[in-house]
Amino acid sequence: MFYLAAKALISGALIAVASEVAKRFPGFGALIASLPLVSILGMIWLWHDKPDAENMAAHVAATFWYVLPSLPMFLLIPALLRHGWPFAAALGAGCALAIALYLGMTVLAPRLGLQL
Repeated sequence: MFYLAAKALISGALIAVASEVAKRFPGFGALIASLPLVSILGMIWLWHDKPDAENMAAHVAATFWYVLPSLPMFLLIPALLRHGWPFAAALGAGCALAIALYLGMTVLAPRLGLQL
């Protein structure tokens, strides 16, 4: 139980640091948020729990392919905000786009020979 709590605290601290830095320096906060720190921590936690090279390779490869459908969300949200959309609506539209693209990726990936 302590291990799970430690993982949650460390992972949550990264998000808190990024949001606190972004209050003062939006670009630097974005840089911190964009770093694959959560992915790296996830790999470390997974390796600690199950040190299996093939499992890790599959996890990292799938992470790459799942990052791609999330990227358009980061273009849509600022565009909508700049056009006067309320934050909640822009965030909702961005999330809806990401969900649709994630679903598309899960359908398309097997056709491209990708195992996610």
